[in-house]
Amino acid sequence: MFAAACRVSAHPAVKAAAVVIAIGGGLVLDQKLEFWGQALTDIVVWAVFLHYLLRAPLAEQESLVACVLYATFGEIFLSLGWGLYTYRLDNIPLFVPPGHALLFMLGALLAPHLTDRLTWAVPLVATPFVLALCITGIDTLGAPLFAIFLLCMIFGPAKKLYATMFVLSLAMEIEGTWLGNWTWSPHVPWLGLSTINPPLAAGAFYCALDLLVTATRTARDRRRVAAPELASARAGQP
Repeated sequence: MFAAACRVSAHPAVKAAAVVIAIGGGLVLDQKLEFWGQALTDIVVWAVFLHYLLRAPLAEQESLVACVLYATFGEIFLSLGWGLYTYRLDNIPLFVPPGHALLFMLGALLAPHLTDRLTWAVPLVATPFVLALCITGIDTLGAPLFAIFLLCMIFGPAKKLYATMFVLSLAMEIEGTWLGNWTWSPHVPWLGLSTINPPLAAGAFYCALDLLVTATRTARDRRRVAAPELASARAGQP
């Protein structure tokens, strides 16, 4: 789904740089400038997101909006409900949902440049680390998350994007947790599992997010195709 979003800009390098600066720089502002840093980051990330959203084709606009909506509900559940991780102000920063969409846009720009060998090198390289962390009990959450990632890689429609997002999300997680923007709980509520800060396989959440948006997009396209046929059938009824 997000692979097509890279066509939004005629200058992919500029777009990629804007996303990196908005996310990477925004995390620094959020942490270093206390409350006002988070407010500035909210403005910057939303401005960059809206800039590209308003210039995208209608179909891509719908996908990006769906991504933000799913990311919002996901954050509410994972952070406030489940308590899997906590942001430094015990809230959900406003820049987080559009930040997820921007990270996907960056992944869509980079994914086409991956060869098949590099794509499958990501799970191959990660596997021994995930197993070691699970066996030692340091990160037992990583195993089920990595299993989700592998299922997406095997059966999903965007293998290069999933591999790219696995790496990009880990890089973002390392920066965010290192700076102190958010912290993963060492003990996973409800499941009795453990994890590290951040978990190695956090990219699995991005794979699931892409599948949700893709399913929504597919269902909407089917309804659009079916609507005229249904209207014609009703018009032909006596």
